[in-house]
Amino acid sequence: MKTTVEIPDSLLRDARSVAARERTTVRALIEEGLRRVTAERKTARPFKLRKVSFGGKGLQQGMGGASWQQIRDAAYEGRGA
Repeated sequence: MKTTVEIPDSLLRDARSVAARERTTVRALIEEGLRRVTAERKTARPFKLRKVSFGGKGLQQGMGGASWQQIRDAAYEGRGA
């Protein structure tokens, strides 16, 4: 299949240089690069946030029904925020 892709002139010059040195074509380099990137991204696992907890008994007394803003204000109270 044919397609048109715009790349910076400097990158094309570098690719041509590598292709000449390795006795291959720019097309072959592009195919190799795309294969590597697509394979890498297929196997990459999505980010998963790990569970983190602190030893304790949950929220402090009186914070059970508090809003996020109230909890945040209490956490930063006396710390210049």
